[in-house]
Formats: sequence, C-alpha cells, structure tokens
Amino acid sequence: MTEALTEFLAHRRSVKPDRLGIPAPSAQELAQILKIAARVPDHKKLAPWRFIVFDGDARVKFGEIIARVCAEDEQPEPSASRLETERSRFLRAPLVVAVVARLTDRPGVPHWEQTLSAGAAAYNLCLAANSLGFGTSWLTEWIAYNPKIQRALGLSETEKIAGFVHIGTVNEPPVERARPNMDDIVSYWARPPMPSI
Repeated sequence: MTEALTEFLAHRRSVKPDRLGIPAPSAQELAQILKIAARVPDHKKLAPWRFIVFDGDARVKFGEIIARVCAEDEQPEPSASRLETERSRFLRAPLVVAVVARLTDRPGVPHWEQTLSAGAAAYNLCLAANSLGFGTSWLTEWIAYNPKIQRALGLSETEKIAGFVHIGTVNEPPVERARPNMDDIVSYWARPPMPSI
C-alpha cells in the first residue's frame, strides 16, 4: 500500500483539458471527490472554500456568459474564432469544478492562511479524482479574475476563484515534463554560531 501510494504521488501530473473526455466521475464518485477535497488544513474550522460544479448543459450555458463578457470587455473586438474558443472553454472536459476561496476576517487566521487552505482543497480535489483514475487540470485563466465572471458565479466581495479544476477520462497520456532540481529548492537550516561576548 505504501509503495503504491508513493508511486502514485511520484508520477501524478496534470492533463490538458482538451485531452480529458468521457466518462466523467459519476454523481457518487463526485460526491466522494468533493468530500476528500474538503479534508485539508483549516485553521479554526472556517471552511474558507466552497465548490461550484459545472456538468452537462451548465458548461454550455456558462460558456455563453464567458463569450459575452469577452465580447464586451476585449479591445479590439475579439474575432469570431476567439469567441468560439471562449464559448467552448468549459466543454474541453466533461466536468469542471470551480474552487472558491471565501475569506473571513478572523483574529489569528490571516487571509493568506485561508487562501492556502483553498489551494490545498483544489489540489486535494485533483488527487481524489486522480486516485479514482480520472485526469485533472487545475487552471485559472482570465475568467478567474474578471469581475463580471465573478458576479455571474455569485461570488461575494470576499470571495475569489482559486481555480477551475477540469476532470475527465484521459484520452492521451501526458508527456513527463522537467521538474526542479532538488538541490536548487531544498536547504537545511543551521543555527549560526553565537557571537562571542
């Protein structure tokens, strides 16, 4: 079991949304994935995240909103092909879950900690889906930061998009990418010698 888990974590990676097809997780699998996603560090039990699920026709309807906002906001006016790309943004994978960071003013729990917890929830969501055999891609893109899109999602002023996690069955396995050299990112702290008095 331990070796299998280590092997799974050592080779887990994201899959581009357009390489994720059907089937998506079933309703039962999705419920399990979301329950696992919520099992993350959460100082003072604030649950500083929530999930918005897009499946079936909801992906099409939200795509229309994305295309409309793009047409209103982009200068110069976007091309027909660009608008079609935006319209089909959530159709690249059969299931999309928005992870929303919901920040609360609470003594002892800075917003930064709450944001990190939301990021952990997004990653746990990926791991849970991956463990069930599905591929995932955690993205933000311009729609995560656009005020009109945020309003369309019903976000409050204290909420932000941590990411959109695209989920589906892997159609084409991803090629491994270069990873950081561990010597460049790992150091061991040693207390400096005390100055002589």
